[in-house]
Amino acid sequence: MNYQIITTTPQLEIVCEQAKQQDVLMLDTEFVRTRTYYPQLGLIQLYDGENLALIDPIAIEDMTAFEDLLRDTSILKVLHACGEDLEVFQNSFGCLPHPMVDTQIMAAFLGNGLSTGFAKLVEENLGVALDKSESRTDWLKRPLSDKQLDYAAADVYYLLPLYQKLLEQVTQAGWWEAVQQESDLIANKRVRQVEPTKAYLDIKGAWQLKPNQLVILKALAMWRYKEAIKRDLALNFVFKEHDLLAVAKYKIQSKSVMEKEGFDPRAIQRHGSRIITMVKTAMTIHQDEYPAPIERLMDKPSYKQQFKTLKDEVKKVSQKSGLATEFLASKKQLNQLISWVWKKDRDPANLPDLMQGWRLPLLGEKLDKLVK
Repeated sequence: MNYQIITTTPQLEIVCEQAKQQDVLMLDTEFVRTRTYYPQLGLIQLYDGENLALIDPIAIEDMTAFEDLLRDTSILKVLHACGEDLEVFQNSFGCLPHPMVDTQIMAAFLGNGLSTGFAKLVEENLGVALDKSESRTDWLKRPLSDKQLDYAAADVYYLLPLYQKLLEQVTQAGWWEAVQQESDLIANKRVRQVEPTKAYLDIKGAWQLKPNQLVILKALAMWRYKEAIKRDLALNFVFKEHDLLAVAKYKIQSKSVMEKEGFDPRAIQRHGSRIITMVKTAMTIHQDEYPAPIERLMDKPSYKQQFKTLKDEVKKVSQKSGLATEFLASKKQLNQLISWVWKKDRDPANLPDLMQGWRLPLLGEKLDKLVK
């Protein structure tokens, strides 16, 4: 397994130009995400079948050549479990690799679980046991050791034969177009922007609050989200979600109460006064402008039976198709469908996952008829 380490712009340009001569390209990233809101890119692995390059984005000043490669629609990019990689590309380069397929998705269409790991697939399909001991390494630290570099290179070196084997099986099974549709669906979800005014809806337990508490939570959640973006800090490192909920629930307006509730002293010191001001301001808002109560699907009387009916149908299709139930329709996707019918009156402009792409003829049309 030979590879070259790319640390300059001219080297990068040569590697990317070579890659453009191929139809298919293997891609992977190594990143760190502990305290930051965005993943911090540490290394890019690229393999075009002939040249394997480990690109150092920390050392290279101009990454334009790589950005152009990501955008080149004549080259298929192959990744595995690409969700966070896509986030890395979007944040670092303002674009996604396109077109793109995910070998984890390909494996799912062959009856594997949706979250089957790369090492497991490589061992099962290629008979190679990969060393995954460096998976938790600090990819921002320099220099990287030979062991780290070998580990990173293996992720794309073995991705190519894995892709080729899965492609043959997926094509024979008639799922190739569906693989592309599902990969596109994942990509589209990863680039959706959070609406700051709706950030409070993502806080666990928000449904328990009354409108006069939600109006406080809405202001606090929007502030926390904007603060996280501005400082590139993970949300809970700005202010813990549980504490944010407590402030809104009990309308806390003093630092001493925050201390009694066990809030992080550093968060109190840094943000306490601002939070108290936001609480007081929110409490002056007229009730006509309060957020609506959060209605959970599971609290509706007919929900349990409705969900069970859909789940039973998914199991039938799973047995017939050989696809895992959680891949066919996750709990979130089933709830999305029920919500689409109950709350959005089957709005064609807001189709749920189950009512589009490969799922529609296989499953969606049947489930749609079952939702009352």
